[in-house]
Amino acid sequence: MILSIDCGTQSLRAILFNFKGEIIDKEQIFYEPYFSEKVGWAEQRAEVYWNSLCKATNILKKRNPIGFEKVKGVGVTTLRNTMVNVDSEVNTLRPSMTWLDQRNAKNVYKPNFALKLVFKTIGIDSTLQKMEQKGHCNWIRQNEPEIWKNTYKYVQISGYLNAKLTGEFIDSIASQVGYIPFDYKKQKWANPTDLFEISSKLYPIEKEKLSKLVKPGEEIGKLTQKASDLTGIALGTPVIACGSDKSCETLGMGVMDTKMVSLSFGTIATIQTTTPKYIEPKRFFPAYTSIIPGYWNPEMEIFRGFWMISWFKNEFAYKEVQEAAQKNIPAEEVLNELLHKSPPGAMGLIVQPYWSPGLGEKYAKGAMIGFGDVHKKEHIYRAVIEGLAYGMLDGMQRLEKQGNLQFEKLAVSGGASQSDEICQIVADVFNMPLVRGKTYETSGLGAAIITAYGINEFSSINEAVKNMVEHTKTFYPKAENTKIYKALYEDVYLKMYKNLKPLYKRIREITNYPID
Repeated sequence: MILSIDCGTQSLRAILFNFKGEIIDKEQIFYEPYFSEKVGWAEQRAEVYWNSLCKATNILKKRNPIGFEKVKGVGVTTLRNTMVNVDSEVNTLRPSMTWLDQRNAKNVYKPNFALKLVFKTIGIDSTLQKMEQKGHCNWIRQNEPEIWKNTYKYVQISGYLNAKLTGEFIDSIASQVGYIPFDYKKQKWANPTDLFEISSKLYPIEKEKLSKLVKPGEEIGKLTQKASDLTGIALGTPVIACGSDKSCETLGMGVMDTKMVSLSFGTIATIQTTTPKYIEPKRFFPAYTSIIPGYWNPEMEIFRGFWMISWFKNEFAYKEVQEAAQKNIPAEEVLNELLHKSPPGAMGLIVQPYWSPGLGEKYAKGAMIGFGDVHKKEHIYRAVIEGLAYGMLDGMQRLEKQGNLQFEKLAVSGGASQSDEICQIVADVFNMPLVRGKTYETSGLGAAIITAYGINEFSSINEAVKNMVEHTKTFYPKAENTKIYKALYEDVYLKMYKNLKPLYKRIREITNYPID
């Protein structure tokens, strides 16, 4: 068995996989994604993740003691861009600022005259300023200098959990996603003496505060006695370096080249592929390190993605949530029925899913247009799903153009991929075949694959994927639907942001939301 720890924004899953990629048992612990002491703040105590890990593994061990005893390796995959300030004993010094946190640091980086001229000439000076502001490390240094002074290591959630398990401050290069001094092209910590390496200037974290980095598949360390007592995992079990949740999802769907593109229906909706060539998905935006050593995962994203299903459920679907509770089924199963009550195109209702802006669309806000007196709850829900599909299609087409790529097939993962209705909508919007794996826990599966390779169960990652990944269902686009979606996408959706941007900008100036 392999024990995968998949720590996400809203829950942590401990999953037992066998070497055929089958889930033997799973325990999921839910928690609030963040707490907010001020508008725009989104923090989480890292202890929530660690305590959830311990709780999940102990429940698994109690329920499945025989399977748990067979665990030969542990792999950890986590949410991205959420850092932890810890002391030398892995005690946290403050709550983590999650990837949802919107506060900004002050700009202090002053490029020399030559660099300033270069940045201005190529039009990225304002983007670099925004990136510096987004660095949580910069905010802490400026506003909580004592915390920063006492920080022994500044680590990803993956690095934090690895340290709690093994006592070693070691993490995977494929887990380093965020506003940190990481050279994505060279796949290592940035060199501050490199004149044109900008991340070390924007995020000047002292070298001694950073984790040691290893390649995916290498051993982080072995489980300590203390961690064994708290988790129930056997003393000395090897912990293998994996990667971020999105990188693991892409591998877990068997996306190992640019013939396929991985769609993640998660809290952040992402579009990723795997390439041996470094391709920036947007100009001056990095390609992230793949869980496959020597490869990259160029990615486009919708910041709040399929979080919007939770938003819709919480704000509009009280009746459906109650019905699901009475039937003891997930609320999403009842919501699927709403998709059958609305035709493709949602009677002209179109959603632009920018509920949170990205670096490339700093003024973006969400929009629903096309309302009429015929529109009901089911049309709104379908428009949300279609809007997310339009946004992902836009991202994929930009990725194809940037990398001179031509994708042939979609592979889908994430919680919302369980819905046949949502998968069919996406296949229709993209006008491409879409495959779904035998498990939607593809992030955990990707971690299990690289862990199995790391403990030498397989001689190569290709062999591990061949044995552990299986596509069980294919959704083919329906011609009558693709015609509607193509027209709405090209003639309406792609023009929405350009036309609404001046209004978004004015709204922001008047209300100061999102916070500047």
